[in-house]
Amino acid sequence: MEEKVENNNTELRNHRAGFVSIVGKPNVGKSTLMNVLVGERMSIITSKAQTTRHRIIGILNGKHEDIPFQLVYSDTPGVIKPSYKLHDSMMTFVKGSLEDADVVLFVVEIGEKAAEHEVLPLLKRTEAPVVLVLNKIDLSNEEEVKQKMQEWDDEIHPAAIIPISALEKANIGTLFDAVVTRLPFHPPYFDEDELTDKPERFFASEIIREKIFLNYRQEIPYSSEVVITEFKDKDDIIVIRAEILVERKSQKGIIIGEKGEMLKKVGTQARQDLEDFFGKKVFLEQHVKVEPDWRSKENKLRQLGYQE
Repeated sequence: MEEKVENNNTELRNHRAGFVSIVGKPNVGKSTLMNVLVGERMSIITSKAQTTRHRIIGILNGKHEDIPFQLVYSDTPGVIKPSYKLHDSMMTFVKGSLEDADVVLFVVEIGEKAAEHEVLPLLKRTEAPVVLVLNKIDLSNEEEVKQKMQEWDDEIHPAAIIPISALEKANIGTLFDAVVTRLPFHPPYFDEDELTDKPERFFASEIIREKIFLNYRQEIPYSSEVVITEFKDKDDIIVIRAEILVERKSQKGIIIGEKGEMLKKVGTQARQDLEDFFGKKVFLEQHVKVEPDWRSKENKLRQLGYQE
């Protein structure tokens, strides 16, 4: 009852706020889309699947048709069939984001088939309007886009279907309008100057982890995790010490490389991005540590922040 009274308050009808969950299979462009929508580089983007492991929240405040709004975006891991405890935790983040969503952005790419899509069972967890985002239209033609829109409309009857190219920022304005007009009238959930619910340490570890994904092949990126053991923000420099966890001794050797060259390369690339991200000089020190089967150990996953 209280909530109804609160929502009838005319003051609250002057502000929209809500949680927007971005879901889809790995590599369909969810992280690129979130970064475009928020206007900040929050999610790591590489061509490898499963780069996003956490639920990353990006907050956007602004005005739309003279009504102030606060959009709280959740970029979630790509929907996969779990084969490690780590994957179970990743899928828990996806399910949680759907349950508290006010709007769901279901991102698919142009080549995906609507029938028997892996994400469809998960959509039953939400009562929120689903906006289907047909991404990567730059790789297609108008006829195919129309055909795909019809196919998805027949399959799930979404609240809206918006064809876009997140990479080329095409049709993002239309998508934004479709989202913001579906937000409930509600006071803001976060302070206006907040961009995310994640601490600076989290983004430092994500930037280093991105460089591991870019520089190593096969199992190495998936078997590694980055832990920030020290983050000191001084007047003129940020001092960051990071531990790179791997599952086997042989992987440690690959990460370090001959005469330490590979680790040095990762460090140089990461430091440049860290300085851009934080707008300050960064001193980065990295160590590699073997943590056998960390992806399958519940206690270790809890320590690493994979249990909500």
